[in-house]
Amino acid sequence: MSSVQPGPTVLVPAFRPGAALVQVVADLRAARPDWQVLVVDDGSGAAYDDRFAQVGAAGAQVVTLPVNCGKGAALKAGLAHAAAHRTGSPVVCADADGQHALADIVAVGERLVDDPDARRLVLGTRTFEGPVPVRSRIGNSVTCWLFAAAARTRVPDTQTGLRGIPAGLLAWACGVPGERYEYEMQVLLRAGRSGIALDVLPIATIYLEDNASSHFRPVVDSWRVYAPLLAFLASSLAAFAIDTIALLALQALTGDLLLSVVGARITSAGVNFVVNRRLVFDEEHRIRTRVAAARYAALATALLGLNFLLLSALDASGIALLPAKVLTELALVSTSFAAQRAFVFRAPGALTGGSQRRPTSPTGTSTTVDSTSR
Repeated sequence: MSSVQPGPTVLVPAFRPGAALVQVVADLRAARPDWQVLVVDDGSGAAYDDRFAQVGAAGAQVVTLPVNCGKGAALKAGLAHAAAHRTGSPVVCADADGQHALADIVAVGERLVDDPDARRLVLGTRTFEGPVPVRSRIGNSVTCWLFAAAARTRVPDTQTGLRGIPAGLLAWACGVPGERYEYEMQVLLRAGRSGIALDVLPIATIYLEDNASSHFRPVVDSWRVYAPLLAFLASSLAAFAIDTIALLALQALTGDLLLSVVGARITSAGVNFVVNRRLVFDEEHRIRTRVAAARYAALATALLGLNFLLLSALDASGIALLPAKVLTELALVSTSFAAQRAFVFRAPGALTGGSQRRPTSPTGTSTTVDSTSR
């Protein structure tokens, strides 16, 4: 006899929310009374107690974090709560400002229900048609370009807050690092290397009052979002500089292109491996150094062959060594990132779902549910 799986849980992180949150909850409860709405108060403070009381009265369950921890921490607290208290329920993450249409939130939840065992994230991606704040249009375009360059995956809206997570991936999502806005980018970056597909679902683009309700800080939070992307590009740039200097020096000394390419790559690869392992692809449960090093050596050998072939072809065509080297590295950088993410530094069990341990609150602090400790 098969057990009936619970309906989706709609998770809404909220920090000092406006009245729109109450309407969001009321509309969801009216449209899908069998779904639960879980609101995480991210340390909004006593001044917002009345607002969250209204949210509870509208039909939501409220989890309260004692201090402001950031959107990522609030999301992970909600995911952990859903996994612990609603076993088997997929989670739809939505924003608190009313900028996700009810029909779109429901559509993401229904996509999860249609195939509950699929190893994928459902992304409600905006079309960016109509009036869109300039900072939002530019910010999304830049982020999409950087994400495509780093991950070799095209996502039309990397900054969407409307996301669906199957029940089987909640533990994985709770283990993704990041406490603030960077968490959502980390989820996308780490999905591919964990064998998780990105399922794109177009949604309406809604900005209320030129996005005035957003708590996003353009400088600080943009840096948090871009940092995971820029870390790999910076690591690659450093390796490129070392590789190029060594190549030019060895070529001048030996006159042998193959020997110079091999010697330069051995020099730069050691630096690149250490930096990427510790700073770019760091995980809570890191893969053993010997295993990662063996995988990296295999990848480096393959890339070395490609590097030499491309460089030789460009050199034979009459292009000088330095510009030929630049063109070669630009052609291979995204391939290197994708391979390191998916193969070299893949965490143990990443392709099979990993540990099934119950996720815990990422904040390390107690939370309250409807004003009682959970």
